[in-house]
Amino acid sequence: MKQIRFLIIVLITMVFFFTGLVSCTKDEGSVKSVMDRVVTELYSTKSESQLSGLNYEETMTSFSEEDLNVLATKHWIFDASVPVVVSVMRSTEQKIIPFWLTTGGFKKTKMTMNNEHVTYEVWQKSFDAGTIGLGINGVENYSLHYFVSIAPQNKSAELKLSNFFPENQYVGILDDDAFIYHDWTELVVVNVPEELKGQKLLTTIRGRGTESHLVRAFRKTDYPSSKTPDQVMLTWSSDPSTSMDIQWRTDTTVNAGIVNFREKGSTEIASVNASKYVMEDRTLMNDRFINRFTAQLKNLKPGTTYEYQIVPQTDWLENQNFSTADDNNEFSFIWFGDVHHQPKYGELMNKAEEAHPDAAFYSIAGDMVGEGLHRNEWDNFLEFPKNVISSKPFMNAVGNHDNRSGLGASMFRETFSYPKNGPEKVPQEQTYSFTYKNTLFLMIDATSGVGSQTEWIEEQLLNSEATWKIATFHFPPYNWEEPYFDIQKAWVPLFDKYHVDMVFSGHIHYYMRSKPMKGGEVVKSYNDGTAYIISIGIPSRTRDASEEPYAEVRYTTGQYYQYLKIIGDKLIYNSIDSEGNIADSFEIKK
Repeated sequence: MKQIRFLIIVLITMVFFFTGLVSCTKDEGSVKSVMDRVVTELYSTKSESQLSGLNYEETMTSFSEEDLNVLATKHWIFDASVPVVVSVMRSTEQKIIPFWLTTGGFKKTKMTMNNEHVTYEVWQKSFDAGTIGLGINGVENYSLHYFVSIAPQNKSAELKLSNFFPENQYVGILDDDAFIYHDWTELVVVNVPEELKGQKLLTTIRGRGTESHLVRAFRKTDYPSSKTPDQVMLTWSSDPSTSMDIQWRTDTTVNAGIVNFREKGSTEIASVNASKYVMEDRTLMNDRFINRFTAQLKNLKPGTTYEYQIVPQTDWLENQNFSTADDNNEFSFIWFGDVHHQPKYGELMNKAEEAHPDAAFYSIAGDMVGEGLHRNEWDNFLEFPKNVISSKPFMNAVGNHDNRSGLGASMFRETFSYPKNGPEKVPQEQTYSFTYKNTLFLMIDATSGVGSQTEWIEEQLLNSEATWKIATFHFPPYNWEEPYFDIQKAWVPLFDKYHVDMVFSGHIHYYMRSKPMKGGEVVKSYNDGTAYIISIGIPSRTRDASEEPYAEVRYTTGQYYQYLKIIGDKLIYNSIDSEGNIADSFEIKK
């Protein structure tokens, strides 16, 4: 059942990933166009304190009658082949009833249903055959969006639904244990009234309320952009021995980007033009639009140190340099679990770099921020370790907070430049692989579904001649709180078959290293089985964790980074706490 649900997630959410918020449309009379215009008008007429203090009544006066009609009818659209009764199920915990339910002729019934978190009340209205339009979830962004069921008025009539907006709508059957949010398929409804059972069910995503969010929506960044390039960061989108991507941002007055670079100690300077992307966070009061630049340096010499400048910079700064991979099989790298854009993570990364200047790159196993479409959080995330990531590539995996509430991970993709070699059914750069010297790294977006990536994972492992194989993804297959049985079923057999040496994860906010695992069982040696490791890059709270018989080392509190050194066919692993103490250590020899 979980595999089916994950396939549904992939099919439905592809449109959200590639277009951003689902309200995007070319129609000028769309919810997005109304909200864009109203937000722009609010910026021109209100102070930051007034924007932060907007209440429901004041917000609603910002819309014209024409705007309200759009908000009431163009949020969710479909065609019905016969006259129907539409049931709208909304949470009773949402304090303000969406205005269009009462003004649009919907009637509240006595029927309810529930899931483990909330109770849903049922509102109904009859419609003629044809196009049916439903409205926004509200302007206050309640976190659980309403969902819908549809039945023909004449029970013997054959009902066909078509022409959905948003596209790729999943149509299920309303009954007990039906899922209603395709970004959280484990959350199901129960106690469905008998008269509603069997109706066509339109699922949604939890986060769609952000499309019309204005009350308590406006935020500020502590690090607004300017004409001066900042958030300078290195990544790889191609071969680490012959390429480097350099990224930065400016305000929107800077329209072109150029990088000068040279071999360290040389006077011969080369230049490359950068691509530009305009990034928007509509309700970021002091920095709504920025320009992000990416310069891709190609045909570099292996094993060479380069220094670079971002024009109009004239100095060669000490922290703006990098080294390409050489042809020996000795290197080190550092990875973290969840960091959630907290200053403590930045402190720990800076400590890690000071202790291990030999580290070739850094990596995070997801949950870099708390809200993946809030750019102020990405600003914090990139600010705290800025002197590290300007000289060491930053290769990260997507977590559920980065791909938040079904809205997609567009800011992740806009922020980083990664290889575009992932599976077709996952947005490019959210799942990718790269090989550094003798080690294959699979960076997997576990939030995009399991079944859509299984074949790709096997292809990567089958076609790799690397000595070491490491997979990084956010959800840990083995953990005390929420084991991921779908991953255990689909991916773990591939890790066993091709002997993946280590799997790095986060999400559960504790530290655990498993004993060697193969086929779901503990085996004698890491040469025969895989080390499944969970870590946390910010201080974690004390929790009463249940027993894990497969665990070799476990800490339910603390803050850690992991330093790995590979010397040919030998791997040395250390997990180090915030005080610089080695919390866990072991070696593998091929």
